Amino acid sequence: MIKPGNDKGPTVSGRALSCGGEPDGTRTCDPLIKSQLLYQLSYRPTTVALIRLRAGWGQETKREPLAKSCAAAYMQAMENAVNSPKTPSAIAFMKMHGAGNDFVIIDSRGREAVVTKELAQALGDRHRGTGFDQLAEISDSQTADFALDFWNSDGSRAGACGNATRCVSDYMMNELGRDALTLTTERGLLHAIRLADGRVSVNMGSPQLDWSEIPLSHAVDTLNLPLPGNPAAVGMGNPHCVFFVKDAEAINLTIEGPGTEHHELFPQRTNVEFAHLIAPDYLRVRVWERGAGITLACGSGTCATVVAAHLRGLTGRSVTVEADGGTLHVDWREDGVWLTGPTAHIFNGTLTPAFLAAL
Repeated sequence: MIKPGNDKGPTVSGRALSCGGEPDGTRTCDPLIKSQLLYQLSYRPTTVALIRLRAGWGQETKREPLAKSCAAAYMQAMENAVNSPKTPSAIAFMKMHGAGNDFVIIDSRGREAVVTKELAQALGDRHRGTGFDQLAEISDSQTADFALDFWNSDGSRAGACGNATRCVSDYMMNELGRDALTLTTERGLLHAIRLADGRVSVNMGSPQLDWSEIPLSHAVDTLNLPLPGNPAAVGMGNPHCVFFVKDAEAINLTIEGPGTEHHELFPQRTNVEFAHLIAPDYLRVRVWERGAGITLACGSGTCATVVAAHLRGLTGRSVTVEADGGTLHVDWREDGVWLTGPTAHIFNGTLTPAFLAAL
């Protein structure tokens, strides 16, 4: 309730009002609370006008509306604060996974991109954020149904992500009411389809086999790298180092993965796969991903492993791959490497203004 105060001016519940429209001594950093307070002071039916005294407080009164210029300036300041990059609005997201390879997906169609290194790092924290292997941001495209950008949980960029591409394609096909679409990533124009059994398949493009495209730091035989274990290197829009071992499950990924990821042969770091042959059309693969660590599956890594296995003469071009989190299928065709597997939409959520403001 607003009522006449002492010689310092009107009061709200006994507290003096400042010219900015909030009780004296009240300072809140939340622009929404400030704007709501202003609304209550200036527009509620019971407080349409302030009681002002022309000749000092306690004499003849006249009802005057709250100063329009002050209100307008205050509201503009609050709007600027809400829209400021320092205090962004809440952001909606989805959580999805493909064979246990989990993602946060942010749909930024119709607006500027919102993902930054800081946001990816904070959101990728599985204790203080939501956690993910990669973050995918959907944006508008002039040449396809949509575009995708990828981030790792350490805040670095990921040039490709097969399972995230499948997950987002599933979401977009549901929205568009279609069973096929196109998308663009750093790899260029990609195609995705939904199979009759509900699985989603995406063409990840042709593999990069030249040392400069993967990329490596210098020219070497990419199928027989000069590293212990004789791995192969394959690019799928991001670099991969594939080891063929007797038993992939016996590999300690936390020991073997980081050293290879950061080896000087890989100027952009590398994903690392350890695979063993079960049959000419079946592989067991475990993964250490650059910028993410151990993951339950890796779509581009699964593709790279099958390419390397075929070039080494271990498998054909159509191979089932068993990862820690599920089973994927790779078919290396003339038009590119097709990755097929299940997808799952786990939940939707909203990043709060407080979380975003703390970045």
